[in-house]
Amino acid sequence: MRHRVRGRRLGRNSSHRRALAKNLVSSLFLHGRVITTEPKAKEYRAMAEKLITLAKTKDLHRVRRAVQMLGNKTAVKRLFDEIGPSMKDRPGGYTRILRLGTPRLGDKGTRVIFELVNFEPQPAAVGDEAAASA
Repeated sequence: MRHRVRGRRLGRNSSHRRALAKNLVSSLFLHGRVITTEPKAKEYRAMAEKLITLAKTKDLHRVRRAVQMLGNKTAVKRLFDEIGPSMKDRPGGYTRILRLGTPRLGDKGTRVIFELVNFEPQPAAVGDEAAASA
């Protein structure tokens, strides 16, 4: 029975799950949007939300806690300088999970877009369009 057992194992051992959490949430903060599977996005949404709440006000203790949780100083810098202040007036619900219509090719896993609610995709540069069409 699974009574009162929290969290998903995701087919990994505990250290692998911790590394996955750090990498997934760091990528979310660096890029604003990540394509992943639904169980991963649901599992690590809470971690991302807690870190954004932590980043609403910047002080040394909060920055050190975020570095401890993420292990990526670039992601923490972006979290405290851009993401946290932009979410200052929002009481919660900083992330969104959007299901994609096509499953993953190898194992039919459900794919989702895990993104920040204030994410705006950057338009492609003129040089990138020419390279992509050639």
